[in-house]
Amino acid sequence: MTSLPQDHELRRWFAGLVETSFHEQVGLCDPSLLDYVTDLLTEFIHIERINLLGDGSGRRIEDVAEMLAEAEVGPLAASEDRRRRVHQHIGDFTLFWTGIYPENLRRMRRRSARDDLLNYLEQGKRSYAIASDLSTDNTQPPALLLSTLSEQFEYCVYGLGLVRKEWERSDPGGFGSMRILWG
Repeated sequence: MTSLPQDHELRRWFAGLVETSFHEQVGLCDPSLLDYVTDLLTEFIHIERINLLGDGSGRRIEDVAEMLAEAEVGPLAASEDRRRRVHQHIGDFTLFWTGIYPENLRRMRRRSARDDLLNYLEQGKRSYAIASDLSTDNTQPPALLLSTLSEQFEYCVYGLGLVRKEWERSDPGGFGSMRILWG
């Protein structure tokens, strides 16, 4: 998932925040889960990667309802691998927004009435479960990890909220620790 090296400062910073929040405060200790969440944060710190899915014509898909349509009835829906990747992305997308920036969900839903009918928590759990069912132990990420993300979705959302609080507490101006992005 992540394009940053394992020893990059930003990834190490997120890994520390995730480990502290998830392990010490939430009680989730699975190293593969913690690595996945860390990779998700380092990947989605680049806004263009949050809306990575396209519709085949080059247009980016930004609504969960449209992502679901792409997974189930889109032109590439017959591909099991494509369905798995789209459902994994829906899980990632909903986990990120509900955990890190829940206050933006209302604004996002105003932009598209289609998402008004969706519960992001339920949809994230469901999409990770579908991705898990379409995966094996040899796919990346493996089926067991996607299943764990589905089963522990609410705890992961809570943990990401703690991660955000910690980075805001350690960086009250919003720029200090994040300078490593540009620097």
